[in-house]
Amino acid sequence: MTDRTLNASEDLDALDFDKGDGLLPVVAQDAGTGDVLMVAYANREALERTLETRQMWFFSRSRGELWRKGETSGNTLAVVALRADCDGDTVLAQVEPAGPACHTGETTCFGKGAASGPDAVLAGLDATLRARAAERPEGSYTVRLLDDPNLRLKKLGEEMAELVAALATGDAPGAAEEAADLVYHLMVALRGSGVELASVLAELENRRG
Repeated sequence: MTDRTLNASEDLDALDFDKGDGLLPVVAQDAGTGDVLMVAYANREALERTLETRQMWFFSRSRGELWRKGETSGNTLAVVALRADCDGDTVLAQVEPAGPACHTGETTCFGKGAASGPDAVLAGLDATLRARAAERPEGSYTVRLLDDPNLRLKKLGEEMAELVAALATGDAPGAAEEAADLVYHLMVALRGSGVELASVLAELENRRG
């Protein structure tokens, strides 16, 4: 199969900008979960800036100007990969979102039903952790953990021990609660160490294959 990945400015030569009067639809997809986050339009300059900065740039048809996703909200889309479709008239942007993609505050512009299941739950938690790390609200337990490596590792060990105890006694409801606590503390520990959820999911996908 032909590699349709867009890595450099010259790769954009293969795209058919004429079909849409200089614009192409861009589908933004969460690289970790596969959820479709939003659809916008980009001209060549927007895609060139995207390749240069590894942040998503689009072209606003209503305002007639370039715009960078998250420039005012902070809910940016970091580029993992850009790929053209078989006709060269649509681009798939696989991204790592920092917060909700939709201006309404939803994870995706297609509503809650478009992002469901375990992956979406983890993505939602990851987005919340990103927001806590960026906004640093006063009194946040998550921020406290992120700021204290010893505390977050200590809590991770405690939650693991509590889950093992619940499993050993056959306490199914308790095990579910302790597992949820463990997943939260694990994701905080990973984020505190600079490990992205997308990297963990990619490794699981590699092992499945």
